[in-house]
Amino acid sequence: MAKRCAICGKGPLSGNKVSHANKKSPRRWLPNLRRVEFEVEGELVTARVCSKCYKKLRKSE
Repeated sequence: MAKRCAICGKGPLSGNKVSHANKKSPRRWLPNLRRVEFEVEGELVTARVCSKCYKKLRKSE
């Protein structure tokens, strides 16, 4: 499954891990995804959403 939010499309970012000796190696920052069930047009839908969208969904209930 893709590490991407189903609502806003937020996905992984890439950059470098930098050691104390200033050596650089690649790393990824992954979004904080949660599996959520919510109702759309009377049907229960399961989606993976980021924590920001999760908060928005909880607020609209």
